Amino acid sequence: MDYETLIYEERDAVAWVTLNRPDKLNAFNGVMMQELSDVWRSLRGNDAIRVAVLTGAGEKAFCTGIDRMEAVTDRDDKPVGSPGESPFMFDDPGERVGPKTNDLWKPVIAAVNGIACGGAFYMLGEVDIVIASENATFFDPHVTYGMTSSFESMHMVYKMPFGEVVRMQLLGNDERMSAKRAYEIGLVSEVVPLEQLPEAAGWVAERIAEKPPLAVQGTLRALWAARDLPRSQALELGYTFVKMGTNQESLREGQRSFERGDRPKWRLR
Repeated sequence: MDYETLIYEERDAVAWVTLNRPDKLNAFNGVMMQELSDVWRSLRGNDAIRVAVLTGAGEKAFCTGIDRMEAVTDRDDKPVGSPGESPFMFDDPGERVGPKTNDLWKPVIAAVNGIACGGAFYMLGEVDIVIASENATFFDPHVTYGMTSSFESMHMVYKMPFGEVVRMQLLGNDERMSAKRAYEIGLVSEVVPLEQLPEAAGWVAERIAEKPPLAVQGTLRALWAARDLPRSQALELGYTFVKMGTNQESLREGQRSFERGDRPKWRLR
């Protein structure tokens, strides 16, 4: 696939999606918004791809949110925002950049290199695993510039302890969260040196891609349902996810593998 703002590669069963505007710290403009949506939606029907890795080009930034120096437009080349004077109708400029918004239920791993701020949280809020380089930092500048951080805050409140989100959102440009702190609070599952980031994300992606895809996707849907719904409602849906996510041949092969004593060489994290 040939994109203007992204680099897209397929390696075995893993899609590597790289935000490719390093001169703009990988801030997204209208073109990137559309291209990200196209990638996520195309992966829904690409059965050869089982997992995706999202990262940013260069060493300085994963993504710094919306490109404020370029007018962001929607599909009809109209400025994104309120379509009129009414405050009750608003086009969210980041609504198409995340995988879940585009109904992609294959695992997505974010490999965060450098700065991740503002609108980057649309993406981090919808990925399934976050791995960061040691130089990664997280912050949200909205309030510093007189803007309400609404959607970004809502995404992060599901990924971090509430008090940590409040601190990050309200301090704006005055403080950045380190990769170490992000790991301590559970936003990030692993921190590695910058040069090891692709290898670390690739290892996780490849191991997941080896698993039966239907079982992986069913598990993913169950996890997100448990996060979004009250406990009793999520548990009621559990029967549906088991039924939809069970492939009889995969189940039989799993049983045969268990009986043979096949065990992967695991690692301790």
